[in-house]
Amino acid sequence: MLMDQREILNFCIERGILLDKDVLSLFSEAGDMESVRLMIEKIRENTHQKVITKSIFTNGIKNITVENFPQTSQTNLERLKIRLGLELEISKEYSLIENKNPVLERNFEDRRVKVQSFPTGKDKKLDVDDFTEYFRNRFQKLKSVLQAHPNLRNLVSINKISGDRQKISIMGIVSDKSVTKNGNIILELEDLTGSTRVLINQNKKELYTEAEDLTLDAIIGISGSGNREIIFANELVLPDAAIPERKKSPVEEYAVFIGDLHYGSNLFMKKNFLKFLDYLNGKIPNTPEVSKIKYLFIVGDLIAGIGIYPEQEMFLDVPDAKRQFEEIAQLLGQIRKDITIIIIPGNHDCIRLMEPQPLLDKKYAEPLYKLENVILATNPCYVNMGAREGFPGFDVLMYHGFSFFYYADNIPSLIQADAGNAPEKIMNYLLKYRHLAPTHASAQYFPLNEDPLVIDKVPDVFFSGHTHKCGITFYNNVLIISGSTWEAKTPEQERRGNEPDFCKVPIMNLKTGGVKILDFE
Repeated sequence: MLMDQREILNFCIERGILLDKDVLSLFSEAGDMESVRLMIEKIRENTHQKVITKSIFTNGIKNITVENFPQTSQTNLERLKIRLGLELEISKEYSLIENKNPVLERNFEDRRVKVQSFPTGKDKKLDVDDFTEYFRNRFQKLKSVLQAHPNLRNLVSINKISGDRQKISIMGIVSDKSVTKNGNIILELEDLTGSTRVLINQNKKELYTEAEDLTLDAIIGISGSGNREIIFANELVLPDAAIPERKKSPVEEYAVFIGDLHYGSNLFMKKNFLKFLDYLNGKIPNTPEVSKIKYLFIVGDLIAGIGIYPEQEMFLDVPDAKRQFEEIAQLLGQIRKDITIIIIPGNHDCIRLMEPQPLLDKKYAEPLYKLENVILATNPCYVNMGAREGFPGFDVLMYHGFSFFYYADNIPSLIQADAGNAPEKIMNYLLKYRHLAPTHASAQYFPLNEDPLVIDKVPDVFFSGHTHKCGITFYNNVLIISGSTWEAKTPEQERRGNEPDFCKVPIMNLKTGGVKILDFE
């Protein structure tokens, strides 16, 4: 229901604010005047602008936290948020950042760590509408990214394409992909208004190579010419991720990155891990940087788990998940307390496989909850570290990496690069698509109203594990880190042809931005 625009204008006039026609039209669609008042106040608070235009959202602010919206208006606000291109943080019942979580209740500000965990959804019977809404939200989020791309000229919705041939740009989800008998690639591209076909001519070599790597369910832009029947592509535009420059902290601190411990396995490399703990505790000589290590990131698979794969019991020293958590907590409890440990789950950690994965189950992992310097978060999550006055800190995106092998096995360039043994190439690929698992088949997921696997905020550091391969690179100034493992080579890795890296620990100097690898093998 449209609101009376005069009421909105009167409210703005009383506060000395002017709205342009487009923004006024968007606000009038909110259907709830109280929420509009709150939102206008927050926008003025964040921008200090007296004239609110659409350019404020496209070229300036991207995130506003608005609290205490009326419960009845939250659906309208979600719709308005998408139209404005903002990421409004609105409290929801399923949010994990709630006071009931004793781990996130702790005040870690003095440790300069802030964690944003993701909603994980309530237990309920899923239906088709849940998946529809999930993909609609993904489209809306990435549409706002693509809309700003300068190469998408004459951008229209699919249902607005005329019958006459014209130069045109569209955005949509790749719902199908095939190769014609002439060797051209045909895409079925779908937006919220309809679908159309896109032809990639094999004679356009560079474009064709890009299109070969396209994955289903990705959100992309196409620039070309055509009509409502078919569009002949000249350019493929991906959402892509980039930051303008690499940050450097004013203070010398260090962060270390590990994962895939698989404690409880008889292949767990305990002596090596104990040597790593000695290093953190300053017991190894000639390691002056140790006292400045303040952050330890663990990217899942703390334990081996139980029944994760057939006949796993043959490879377990500790055949009980609760004991596995108790004993790994004892080891992590030896780490000096001025190091903050941030832990997310992986597929071995005895919780559901659907992503986003919730916090480690307290029924099993309670000893970790009791460690004063441990923060437990969801998979995936964002962590900000090292913020201080005048410096915003580093945003770290943590994701265990369960989707990675799908892309290593299905994307032509990644197959050619043996990306299962070079996971940083997979991470580069996913940053281009701004999604941790764009293809429906690449990971099990819980279809929330919002898709938390979208990389809507470009991180300074993207850290993953799962492949047991250590890799470090930069992509458009984003530092990419893939962690090694503390478990010896398994029969499954032998079967897949994977060559794990053992006990390698990337360490980042926050002041210089430099990274080196410590070797505890």
